[in-house]
Amino acid sequence: MSAVDDVKAWEARGRVLEVDGRAVWVLDVPALDPGRGLDPMLVLHGYPSCSFDWRHVLDALRAERRVVALDFLGFGLSDKPDVRYGMRMQADAVEGVARQLGLESVAMLTHDMGDTVGGELLARSLEGTLPFAVTRRVLTNGSIYIEMAHLSTGQQLLLSLDDAPTELVQADGFKAGLAATFSPHSSVPADELDAQWLFAERNGGHRLMARTIRYIEDRRAEERRFTGAIEQHASPLAVVWGADDPIAVLPMTETLVAARPGTPVTVLDQVGHYPMIESPARFAAAVTAGFAE
Repeated sequence: MSAVDDVKAWEARGRVLEVDGRAVWVLDVPALDPGRGLDPMLVLHGYPSCSFDWRHVLDALRAERRVVALDFLGFGLSDKPDVRYGMRMQADAVEGVARQLGLESVAMLTHDMGDTVGGELLARSLEGTLPFAVTRRVLTNGSIYIEMAHLSTGQQLLLSLDDAPTELVQADGFKAGLAATFSPHSSVPADELDAQWLFAERNGGHRLMARTIRYIEDRRAEERRFTGAIEQHASPLAVVWGADDPIAVLPMTETLVAARPGTPVTVLDQVGHYPMIESPARFAAAVTAGFAE
């Protein structure tokens, strides 16, 4: 299929929920084999992409668990308001989705920006305010220790701009920036990048990338809240990491294990920042093992 067809097919699999007056696109699929009654898996994507990232591994993830994925506000198929974006705003959207879907306890799979949104949810859990339980976690490639991150030239440029709409981001630059986060050993087809651009530009989302990237400022300001909760929350945690990530570099996993001794880490060699796209089979197997009960 073409990138346009891929986007249409993905959109048709989900639906839009109204959360606090804004439209949030949600994918909610049942377990292929629900016999064990495992908690649903809540899947949180990264920047600057959307839940489309998970499509190659979706069937493996839903083998025994219901899977719920959403597009954060400002991303993919969700509303893209011209506002200041932050971790609490995105966590509020996740809470709203969980409430409407009746989620009482979840296993949480997070990537990139989703790691930090997940961190905010875990902080709320530790405070006793989160309306659902988080019972298991798998965390993958994200700059949870922001001072260790090797931010790309594009990220630094966007952060240097005013927190306002911009015409700077266009298709070629967006796709080149995304491709640069893959391992040099990865072979990702052009249709993948074309589809990612179609999601990003939907409803003018590409014009808001200097706004949506402000999550990095939140990470810097409140890392101890977000990453501290990742380190401290009592739910079992496993880490799956692409070894060749040029931004969220592999030594971050060592720092996490030092803070949370005994955390199992699966390193995927010759894989970069998007392991679910670059090596779906290995990634899905590692995540399944990380969630094993």
